[in-house]
Amino acid sequence: MRTSKNGVSHKHFQLDSVKIRRAQKVLRAKTQTETIERALDAVIAEHKRNQLAIDANERFVKSGVGIKDVYGKLAK
Repeated sequence: MRTSKNGVSHKHFQLDSVKIRRAQKVLRAKTQTETIERALDAVIAEHKRNQLAIDANERFVKSGVGIKDVYGKLAK
């Protein structure tokens, strides 16, 4: 499929209209296209946040810092 200069390509999907209307309301989008664009942006942003959290957690674990259970809640 050809893509125009601005990166927009024409796609045709069969989507649940109720879901689109609900998402449109939640995202406060004016059009269905804007709704889908915002939803895609939200998914991409969430993925980036998740990846940053995973990376930070891995760095923390590799740092060798010990966690002390001062309240004894984790010991079984």
